[in-house]
Amino acid sequence: MGEISSETRFLHAIEMGLGAWQWGDRIVWQYGFGYGDEDVKGAFETSVHEGIRFVDTAEAYGYGLSERLLGRFIAETDQPILVATKFFPFPWRFRKNSLAGALRSSLGRIGVESVDLYQIHWPAVTMSTDTLMDGLALCVKEGLTRTVGVSNYNQTRMLAAYSALARQNIPLASNQVHYSLLNRTMEKNGTLARCNELGIRFIAYSPIEKGLLTGKYNPGNPPSGTRGRQYASLLPKLQPLLKLMTEIGQDHGGKSNSQVALNWTICKGALPIPGAKNAAQAQENAGALGWRLTEAEVARLDEVSDQVLGENK
Repeated sequence: MGEISSETRFLHAIEMGLGAWQWGDRIVWQYGFGYGDEDVKGAFETSVHEGIRFVDTAEAYGYGLSERLLGRFIAETDQPILVATKFFPFPWRFRKNSLAGALRSSLGRIGVESVDLYQIHWPAVTMSTDTLMDGLALCVKEGLTRTVGVSNYNQTRMLAAYSALARQNIPLASNQVHYSLLNRTMEKNGTLARCNELGIRFIAYSPIEKGLLTGKYNPGNPPSGTRGRQYASLLPKLQPLLKLMTEIGQDHGGKSNSQVALNWTICKGALPIPGAKNAAQAQENAGALGWRLTEAEVARLDEVSDQVLGENK
């Protein structure tokens, strides 16, 4: 592990967070159909009760609804909450000042004076890496955020962002990417190792692969909406991995497949931020903490994961 800056040390102390993509999103998650405000409030309250107090949202989630819901929940709790949100590089945003303006809008929706982590949601078409990092640096200097990071950045873009911020004596706190037993691209291409080398926190979104690793879906019972189409070719190939996860979970006192998947992510040196639609899912996620897979179990999961992914290419 590389040297961790004092500003970003808190991120490395967090084992797991809570992803708020599902809060308000109708396109992928069908928010409002089967679950709603009170359900996600239960997810928040249960997570906090279990000691999970790092919540990751974005201005794009539910067109700002996720941030507004989080703000409401924060106002109703007496516990300290660490907040991460994201800047979406819409094509009409092309100046560094766009970031501070967007963050102020996010702060207004959340109802806080600053956030703990502000991230670029995706690489921008209309802004260079230097311009984006200048904008993030401005947010830090104006006291709008404690730390800054990127999301969905490959290693080349991440290193450019790291260097651009370093010229202003600001550390790149994190890179949030898609990472799970069914998506190991960032591990295989060296990005995870480079993050560890440079002290950049590797944050894993979709660590349960949008529910696929829970074991509740199969070719005859696919996920609803866009997820069913997205995973149609992968569902028939999953059984060996799910079977192994179940066996390993039993060896650890009856841990579920999703808990094994999350624990594997933590063992890899990542910070998973699984989503939760309700209190039950949040409770399930929390069961991934307080124990560890053995090195041999991680290696076996890696092996079977490789087989599944290899067959899917």
